Amino acid sequence: VQLQASGGGLVQAGGSLRLSCAASGIIFSINAMDWYRQAPGKQRELVARITSGGGTNYADSMKGRFIISRDNAKNTVYLQMNSLKSEDTAVYYCNMIVRTLRNGIPYTGNYWGNGTQVTVSS
Repeated sequence: VQLQASGGGLVQAGGSLRLSCAASGIIFSINAMDWYRQAPGKQRELVARITSGGGTNYADSMKGRFIISRDNAKNTVYLQMNSLKSEDTAVYYCNMIVRTLRNGIPYTGNYWGNGTQVTVSS
């Protein structure tokens, strides 16, 4: 299983970006889909989570500004980021709990995507 994130870039404060992360490989099902971020010199933190049933959770500083969604047919999770602030500057990572095969045996694993850089200029 591989996760490929995209959509990062440079944006002015107050602007918007939409991140995407698509999973590929042998996939039976995907449970939770998360977005994390890591700013320079800081620990990686959870930004948002969406469950298989569509329930969502957000870090307090993202509530009302970010929206997480998923397309199960495409094995893809999205993060719509609005009203961006300079403190949102970070590398954003997707994470998924995936039911797959490993050595021919059903396996549930925790998979990370590549990071995508988001830079917000003030």
